[in-house]
Amino acid sequence: MDFESIIEALPDLVDGMWVTLTLTSTTVVLGLFLAIPLAMARASGPAWLNAPIFAYTFFFRGTPLLVQLYLIYYGSGQFRGALESIGLWWFFRDPWNCALLTFTLSTTAYVTEIIRGAILAVPTGQREAAKAYGMSPWMRMRMVILPQSFSYAIPTYTNEVVFQLQATALVSLITIQDITGAATVRANRTFDHYELYLTAAVFYLVLVYLLLFGLKQVERRLTRHMIVTS
Repeated sequence: MDFESIIEALPDLVDGMWVTLTLTSTTVVLGLFLAIPLAMARASGPAWLNAPIFAYTFFFRGTPLLVQLYLIYYGSGQFRGALESIGLWWFFRDPWNCALLTFTLSTTAYVTEIIRGAILAVPTGQREAAKAYGMSPWMRMRMVILPQSFSYAIPTYTNEVVFQLQATALVSLITIQDITGAATVRANRTFDHYELYLTAAVFYLVLVYLLLFGLKQVERRLTRHMIVTS
């Protein structure tokens, strides 16, 4: 194994790591904030609102993320004239913006269904008790249903966040220099593919397990009221 090649590649891989973390954190935060109102609408909204949200989640959960990325990055070029006419071509010509949009739309679809399932898992008795106290529908959702649904959703949501982190490797295919992209560029120059991709894998492993540790602490905090002491 060529350790010299690995050492020389470390600065590029570290730069790529920050790209990976930035893309993951941004899309996860945006996806969560977008998913909460969509999940509420899916769980208890009218049919005219539920139907388009279902169609959106059905598409993005049922098609490969790579295909979605190519549709937005390469496909938008076919509509350059229309996008220029409405002043949006500047956005779609940038691979970073296309990756950010694709990953946000994808994770929003998954998290919407995760939270919707968690909302429906809240016991009916607690909904009825909150209603009996005179709470409005919004107050019941905000103070009773959503806090509990988050505690139910966190284990599945953790898997989704980890998937998003790992899936960022796809952006190297549209010229973004994340961890995988940095390893690929270096490997194409030195032909040390084994050493560089193995090092990239170690970077991902460390990030994933740090992420799992952090989310585990969040889960413990959200579910501390469920712990039964003997």
